Amino acid sequence: MDYSVLAPAATSVETDCLILGFRAKRKLLPEASRIDDSLDGLLGQLLKRDGLEGKPGDVLLINHLPGFASQRILLVGLGKKDELNPAGYRKALAAAARVAHECGARQAVSLLHEAIVPGYDTGWAVRQAIELFEAAAYRFNPLKQEEDDKPRRLHKLAFPCLEADPSTLEAAIRLGQAIALGMNTAKDLANLPGNICTPAYMAEKAGEIAKHKKLKARILNESDLEELGMHAFLSVSKGSEQPAKLITIEYNGGGKAKPCVLIGKGLTFDAGGISLKPAANMDEMKFDMCGGAAVLGTLAAVAELDLPINVVGLVPASENLPDGRANKPGDIIKTLQGLTVEILNTDAEGRLLLCDTLTYAKRFDPDIVIDVATLTGACVVALGRHPSGLMSNNEALAADITRAANTAWDRVWPLPLWDDYQEQLKSNFADLANIGGSDGGSITAGCFLSRFAKDFAWAHIDIAGTAWKTGKDKGATGRPVPLLVQYLYDRSSNP
Repeated sequence: MDYSVLAPAATSVETDCLILGFRAKRKLLPEASRIDDSLDGLLGQLLKRDGLEGKPGDVLLINHLPGFASQRILLVGLGKKDELNPAGYRKALAAAARVAHECGARQAVSLLHEAIVPGYDTGWAVRQAIELFEAAAYRFNPLKQEEDDKPRRLHKLAFPCLEADPSTLEAAIRLGQAIALGMNTAKDLANLPGNICTPAYMAEKAGEIAKHKKLKARILNESDLEELGMHAFLSVSKGSEQPAKLITIEYNGGGKAKPCVLIGKGLTFDAGGISLKPAANMDEMKFDMCGGAAVLGTLAAVAELDLPINVVGLVPASENLPDGRANKPGDIIKTLQGLTVEILNTDAEGRLLLCDTLTYAKRFDPDIVIDVATLTGACVVALGRHPSGLMSNNEALAADITRAANTAWDRVWPLPLWDDYQEQLKSNFADLANIGGSDGGSITAGCFLSRFAKDFAWAHIDIAGTAWKTGKDKGATGRPVPLLVQYLYDRSSNP
């Protein structure tokens, strides 16, 4: 979609749909009230007629307005003024985006950003609008023969400037579009089935993304990984006919500054290996590469924004399938770092990919390292599907990530990395086991990874509950691209 900033006089703008906000008890926002005056109080009358109180997400579409510049007016509820928060504002935007896309309008003008969300500016409000309008427009149908039964016609959205300086909104549009690009990139990859999105396919897509002038990609094959000694990584792919790949994609916009390294788990299909998963919902295990997809999407967004920063993306890509050559419970493997690991459960394979990749990351002399992974179902049990789990060995890094998460409204919740949990990873036969039992499963997974991240500031983000929607709406969400882009954007603004 195309986005732009308009002069303030919204009443004189000819558009297919004008989107206005109203609060609880049918109280119109200032610009909406001014427009209502020009319509002799029609908006207020219609709200009262239909009994809409103004809860976040309430909508009223008015299709026929004789003599008015806009063909339609869409009124959107925002709740009580002193209770409006980011969640309520985003709910209102999502409702507005759904109706605007479905009502037949080709272009629209939105004034919802005049609502003040405490702690956030109008730039943030506009950026959220872009993300949610793009999400409403997103369809994954390249593998469908039938046409979409609800085609999206809207392709232009404008925001009247309510301030003297339009630069804030222009910057917000640029940031919002870049994040939407990254999210759509991640969704497109994650929604593909495992027979198409193989490790080789992910590597090919990384090469396409790296055609940007400040990006370059390098792919390590299994022979390269064997030569390096990445046996933990390689052990995961032994049961698959698809060869593993280590994807490296670098963005150089910060001169000689130390890079931020992002690592994304890229398991393109996870059957659990010999520790086979239940058949129910196993089709959704194609989403186990959402971390890798998010890293590639984030690099695409960073390049689009031309940030003055250096970023390295690492995606260990593999499949985890049962086979005569596959890992067996009780097998012991040697990691790139030199530690040996007893595999007690072959379905705890993501940490085997990540531990070797964390060790590999040291060669880039990173300033910080963040890994993102759909790592544990235990994280979904602990936190549900609203925040991602956050663990870190560095308080300052954790604070920066949390701040970026709150700004992006792609939230995280901290989990402890106490040494007490390391006891659960003890093995009688190796340096450590790959699982720590049922208690605190997401934490012991983080503790496992922490053993390979002692030489740099590191954070682990478990996105098992946030990267994917299950059930009738199943599909990738694009998270945590907003968080990662916001974090890098903040770093580049305040080095």
